[in-house]
Amino acid sequence: METATAFRSGFSICNRATKAALGGSDFVRVGSQLRMSPSGIKLYPSISHVKLSNRKVAFGSRKYTAIRASVSPSESGGSAAPIAPLQLESPIGQFLCQILTSHPHLVSAAVDQQLELLKIDRDAEQQKEEPSIAGTDIVLYRRIAEVKANERKKTLEEILYALVVQKFMDANVSLVPAISPSSSEPSGRIDTWPSQDDKLEHLHSAEANEMIQNHLSLILGSRLGDDSAVAQISKLRVGQVYAASIMYGYFLRRVDQRFQLEKSMKVLPPGVDNEDSSIQQVAGEDISGDRSDTSFRSTTQTHPELTSWSAGGVSPGGFGQGIKPSRLRNYVMSFDGETLQRYATIRSREAIGMIEKHTEALFGRPEIVITPQGTIDSSKDELIKISFGGLRRLVLEAVTFGSFLWDVESYVDSRYHFVAN
Repeated sequence: METATAFRSGFSICNRATKAALGGSDFVRVGSQLRMSPSGIKLYPSISHVKLSNRKVAFGSRKYTAIRASVSPSESGGSAAPIAPLQLESPIGQFLCQILTSHPHLVSAAVDQQLELLKIDRDAEQQKEEPSIAGTDIVLYRRIAEVKANERKKTLEEILYALVVQKFMDANVSLVPAISPSSSEPSGRIDTWPSQDDKLEHLHSAEANEMIQNHLSLILGSRLGDDSAVAQISKLRVGQVYAASIMYGYFLRRVDQRFQLEKSMKVLPPGVDNEDSSIQQVAGEDISGDRSDTSFRSTTQTHPELTSWSAGGVSPGGFGQGIKPSRLRNYVMSFDGETLQRYATIRSREAIGMIEKHTEALFGRPEIVITPQGTIDSSKDELIKISFGGLRRLVLEAVTFGSFLWDVESYVDSRYHFVAN
C-alpha cells in the first residue's frame, strides 16, 4: 500500500477541477500514477516530404514500411544538445524528433499524416467484432487489443509533445534542459540557462499576463523582483510547482480564449471591469487548514505553491500579497462552479501522461518515502541551489507549456478525436 501511495505521490498532477486562477482557490494534483507505457512497436508508412530510408518488413501476413529518418551531421549539428528534456521512444516519436531537428517546418504535415493513419487503424479495430471464442483465446484477443490501444495512446502523447516543442521553437524559446548540478558553476547553481522572460511573456495576451504575474507573486512573494538572490530548495517541491504551473497555463489559455471571444463580441458579463473585488475574501477559506503537513494530500487542499515552498526554505509572503485585480480574474470569478470545474480539468489522459513524463524528464524521478503517519519523508529529498530569477524562468516556461498544450490538444483532437466529452 505504501509503495502504491509513493508512486502516486511523484510529479503527478490532478485531473480534478482547480480554482487557482482565482488567486488562491484549490489547486489539486492528479491521482494517476506515474506510468510507463508499453514499449510495443508499430511501424507506419514513411512521409515523403523528408529524406528517409525505407525498407519493407514482412510481419505475419501484412507488410509495413519501417521508418528511419536520415539526418546528416551538418543537418543535425553533430552532437548537439537535445531540444527538449523528454526523449521520445516510439518510432513515430523518434521520427518527429528527427524532423524537429532537421526540418521543423514539416512537423505539422508529418503529424497530419500520422494522425490519419492512426484514425484508419483505430476505425479498423472498432469495426472488428469480438470472435465467438472462449477460454484463453478470448483473453489473448482482448490483451492484443489493449496493447494496440496503449500504443496509440503513447503515440498520441508523443505527437502532442512534439507539437508543443515545435511551438517553443517557432517562438525562438529554448526549453530548460534536464535539471542537474552544474560543474561549470562554482556556486553549484543549476540555473545556468539564459533568461528568456520577455519572449515568454509576449506569447500571452495582456489580460493573461496580469494573471501570470499574480501567479508569480503567489510563488515568489516579496522575492519576485530579486532575481540574483540564490536559495536552496527541495527539488521535489520545485517539480511540483512546475507541474502545477503547467496546469495553470492550460486553464489560463482556455479561459482567455473564451474571454477574448466575448470581448470582441462585446458580450462580457457585467462587473468584469470592476477593480474592487476582494482577494482576501476569496483566499480566506483556502489557507485556514494546517500547513505543517507536507504530504501531497495537503498540497491538493491549498494553492500548491504555498504548500510546496513551505519545506523548501522560501517564504512567499502573506497570501494575497502582490495579487492585483484584473479583468480576466474578475471574468473567471463570474463562472458558476460547474463551468469552473469543466474549464479547470485537463481533458485527455494523453495530456496528463505527457505532463507527468515531461516533468519527470526535467527533474528526474523522485524517491518518495511515505511515513507510517501518511506524510512524505523529506530526509532523502534532494536540495538544489537556484536563483529566484531561475525560478521565475521555470514558472514562466511551465505556464507557457500549459498554454501550448491546450492549443495542440485542440488541434490534434480536430483531426483525430480522442478528447472525452
